[in-house]
Amino acid sequence: MRVTFTVNGSEETVDNVWEGESLLYVLRERMGLPGSKNACEQGECGSCTVYLDGVTACSCLVAAGQAEGREVRTVEGLAGGPDGSDGLAGDQRLGPVQEAFVEAGAVQCGFCTPGLIVQAHALLERVPDPADAEIREALAGNLCRCTGYEKILDAVRLAARRKAAE
Repeated sequence: MRVTFTVNGSEETVDNVWEGESLLYVLRERMGLPGSKNACEQGECGSCTVYLDGVTACSCLVAAGQAEGREVRTVEGLAGGPDGSDGLAGDQRLGPVQEAFVEAGAVQCGFCTPGLIVQAHALLERVPDPADAEIREALAGNLCRCTGYEKILDAVRLAARRKAAE
């Protein structure tokens, strides 16, 4: 089957997609976008979180064919634009949430980081100045085995402060 959808602002077509193939597999293996991680393949860990039509979703649970005609934004699509804002330009600079994760020391092994960044980005779009309870609830579906979460919370707080200062 052929699947055509928009990925990080660019229309893409992928041929020979088999019916059981996940969006995660297509993104990583066919399109060369390794940011979303393949961990549990059951939607339990959040490592593969992407935006699907503006809503976060575990890409391991989405059949690639379900992406037909839809818009997908991966952690790679959150990279900073030329003006320093989140943008879809091919710019290799980190976006504000990504920078906050690095600066706060929230990146350890890095396996959970892309999903956490996408989820934190979504939270800050909805709630610019979230309370700790809101951060914890928003990130509850993302598991990390390295950090103990405190640095992750610090990163989201830092990104929120920076966003408020803009």
